Amino acid sequence: MTEGTDQHEGARSRRFRPYPEYKDSGVEWLGEIPVHWEMNRLRATLNGCQNGVWGDEADEVHDLICVRVADFNRLQFRVRLDQPTIRSIDPRIAKSRRLEDEDLLLEKSGGGDKQPVGAVVMYDHGEPAVCSNFVARMTSADGYHPRYLTYLHAALYAARINVRSIKQSTGIQNLDSESYLNESVALPTGGEQRAIADFLDRETAKIDALVARKERLIELLQEKRTALITRAVTRGLDPNVPMKDSGVEWLGEIPAHWEVRPLKSTCGLQTGLTLGKRYEGEAMTTRPYLRVANVQDGYLALDDIAEVDVPLRDVRRYELRAGDVLMTEGGDFDKLGRGHVWEAQLAQCLHQNHIFAVRPRRSALTSEFLALAMSCAYGRAYFTATSKQSTNLASTNSTKLRNFPIPLPGLDDQVEITRWTNRESTGIDALLIRIREAIGRLREFRASLISAAVTGKIDVREVREAMP
Repeated sequence: MTEGTDQHEGARSRRFRPYPEYKDSGVEWLGEIPVHWEMNRLRATLNGCQNGVWGDEADEVHDLICVRVADFNRLQFRVRLDQPTIRSIDPRIAKSRRLEDEDLLLEKSGGGDKQPVGAVVMYDHGEPAVCSNFVARMTSADGYHPRYLTYLHAALYAARINVRSIKQSTGIQNLDSESYLNESVALPTGGEQRAIADFLDRETAKIDALVARKERLIELLQEKRTALITRAVTRGLDPNVPMKDSGVEWLGEIPAHWEVRPLKSTCGLQTGLTLGKRYEGEAMTTRPYLRVANVQDGYLALDDIAEVDVPLRDVRRYELRAGDVLMTEGGDFDKLGRGHVWEAQLAQCLHQNHIFAVRPRRSALTSEFLALAMSCAYGRAYFTATSKQSTNLASTNSTKLRNFPIPLPGLDDQVEITRWTNRESTGIDALLIRIREAIGRLREFRASLISAAVTGKIDVREVREAMP
């Protein structure tokens, strides 16, 4: 399946032809451009760049939708309004800042190392709205197609052209919009801009549909994997073993020779380091530490590890040990309750206070079985049911974690169940990796297609159906 996808992508990319004739753009990152395209500054494509407004708390009198950076759909380059923020905006201010259909919105503050500030999306909703003070409203000048400009800004962002206009202060990235809009770009005529935008609308929609199908397949495989693990962890491997009521409503029956015990009877619990404290007159040391971003759903992301200065006397208090089972304090509902075994991948590593380190007593519980129990359907059901919830997020605490009722077979059974689930899920995990890699390649192809089209590397004026 993956190899076929790769071949199909290669065939598609070879179907696009270059323009008949090119000239030097004079801009290093652009290289050559079609001979009939003209160079200009980004600011020439706009009527203006106006900062947004935050307003006051909603009062049901002057309320408007206030589009925030959190509402940016960075894949579709559009605004999503599934959870709009409502603010009270002075009518005199709203009159000059109300968003119009096809306005472009520029992210001016926010971002981070992996997602720098400077993304641009289009507002294409009919609802009255303004944008927040972290966003600037840009209107297209006559002769420039808004959707084409959206793709052009997307290509600039992918090429990280925006990065050289970023200024950093107090941990927040700020985009110097005057500097950014001074960047030189190559521009075709209005009619050609529309043809390019129509082409990219059509082709990116096809790619997005293919990605969506693969993401749905990932969901189905993950459900299958979770069901497989849940059955093994809660009912064991012997289908003929006598069963008994667990006493836990959403757990149901368990093998008769198993126990159900609260986690605190089999484990210790270590809370993490609170960041931002000031220490004076202390002997200090620098150590790596895990953040919530490092504990993902199904794996540990250890490619970006932060460091922290801590007093020497506190190191042992917050240091992880091999065999600790890591769990995040909060996050999306489907990620709450995940457990991962720490195998001392990093020496002398600490963890922050939003990550719990659960330390099993080896005489009663193996780390691997505990991780399975916390991550399977019944474990997630417990943490979701007992969590503190807001919108689509949930959080737990050390008391709820200590009281987690865990079905407890003997140590030999725990080892056997762990080996069986690892063996049975190996094929699913390998397929999940292949599908995620295929999605990554599709998104890379999508970005390169946008860049090639808006910089004139391919001629799409007469292309009707590039992706069968």
